[in-house]
Amino acid sequence: MSTDTTRRRTRRRAGVRRFALTLVGVLAALAVLGGAGAAVSLAQGPRVTEVQVDPGAAIEVAGARAILTVNQALADVDPEQVSVTPAAPFTVDAAGRSVGVRFTVPLDDDTEYTVRVDGARAVGGGPETTLETTFTTPPAEVFLLQRDPDGDDTIFRSTLDGENAVPVYTAPTIEDFRATSTRLVVATAEGGVSGLQVMNRDGSDVAAVTLPGEGIVQALQVSQRGDLAGFTYSDPGGQGDASVLYTARLREPAADPVPIEVGGEAVSVDRWRFVPDSSALLLIDFDGELILTDPETDADPTLLGGAVTIDAIARGTYTAIVERVEQGIRQLDLRTGEETALVEPDRDLGMLGAVTPVTAGGEGRAGTIRQYQRMLDSGRPEAQLLAHVAEDGVARVLFEVGAEDALLQGCVSPSGRYVAALVAPDILTNPYDVGGQPIPGTVQTHIVEVDSGEEVSVLSGFDISWCTTGPW
Repeated sequence: MSTDTTRRRTRRRAGVRRFALTLVGVLAALAVLGGAGAAVSLAQGPRVTEVQVDPGAAIEVAGARAILTVNQALADVDPEQVSVTPAAPFTVDAAGRSVGVRFTVPLDDDTEYTVRVDGARAVGGGPETTLETTFTTPPAEVFLLQRDPDGDDTIFRSTLDGENAVPVYTAPTIEDFRATSTRLVVATAEGGVSGLQVMNRDGSDVAAVTLPGEGIVQALQVSQRGDLAGFTYSDPGGQGDASVLYTARLREPAADPVPIEVGGEAVSVDRWRFVPDSSALLLIDFDGELILTDPETDADPTLLGGAVTIDAIARGTYTAIVERVEQGIRQLDLRTGEETALVEPDRDLGMLGAVTPVTAGGEGRAGTIRQYQRMLDSGRPEAQLLAHVAEDGVARVLFEVGAEDALLQGCVSPSGRYVAALVAPDILTNPYDVGGQPIPGTVQTHIVEVDSGEEVSVLSGFDISWCTTGPW
């Protein structure tokens, strides 16, 4: 073997040894850095690495969630460690590296919210830290129906100031519509026969909902849970269904609607409501019996005594506002059957009409929105008004019109931040149209902020998408 060959081999062996030593050094350095990083991480405590929240959904429906994911598995998180600012009711579900905050009522629009977890600690110990995230909800949008006696009826989408209203659906005769967080359900009419359509909120992908026959649809409502529409259906000749209650799954519009049965028979109803955040329905049959039933379970319907009407059912509490024949308007806990009287207002506001619960979304907002008619000493009407009555009875008038106008309906926004007052001005010279569900020819929707009592805007149209039912 030559001397040059020996020298080359010696250099290669030396190079291999240097590479090996360098690799060992790098790995050792990485191990040290990794250990140092872990030590720093442990020393700093948990920190937020990801946040999931849908602010748009949060202002539309109850049950929206903000989920904070952190870099370490967490020790148990007590709900007392969690706060939401501005105040909003919530529940907490924490497991592993995530803390979920579920808002039990819709949040206010156009508002910055902060979710904060104090005293968070890794499951293995270490220092406590504060976990925090902030998000802003978008401005509210509403849908309104405008009827045109000389042309097509139109559903518009609009911001609360009424600017830049956009038509989303048009038809020769629109009787009614309801909105969910993802869809519109529209009842139309042609030649005295009803149609029902479901579509996206921008009016796209219109699909016909199968009906029991060629008849009349009324009392349209929707349920976020299960993506359901409910309606009463009547045969025009009076030989078949008479105001029979049906539900239809909006994801399957071509499927046959399902009649609601009580005692094995389809039930004809006078009034009804979906129970929020559940698959149950509360109804009054033609005998005046108040009935709670859940078609998604095998449980027997619950008979709750006689009733005249159902004003509303509160989100999150399962409390119904019903009118009894003798006791008048009462609060009925649908979970327990316990019944209580309404809190009396601290001053006389007039003759009580419809009552709508307000979800406790803001400071001092919990209570009810009540419609009153104030009379003159002669017995003639003087004014109609909407008032907020707090849980302690303190009453504030939010909106008022004189006897020359008609206050047709009051509807509360999902979070309870606003109330919409539907007014027909100059009612004596403002005749009703000739639709299957008639409305005065000129109507205005006044938007009032509940907390301040200030009027935000006046919109042209009716049937605002905050309403559970139409103004009939």
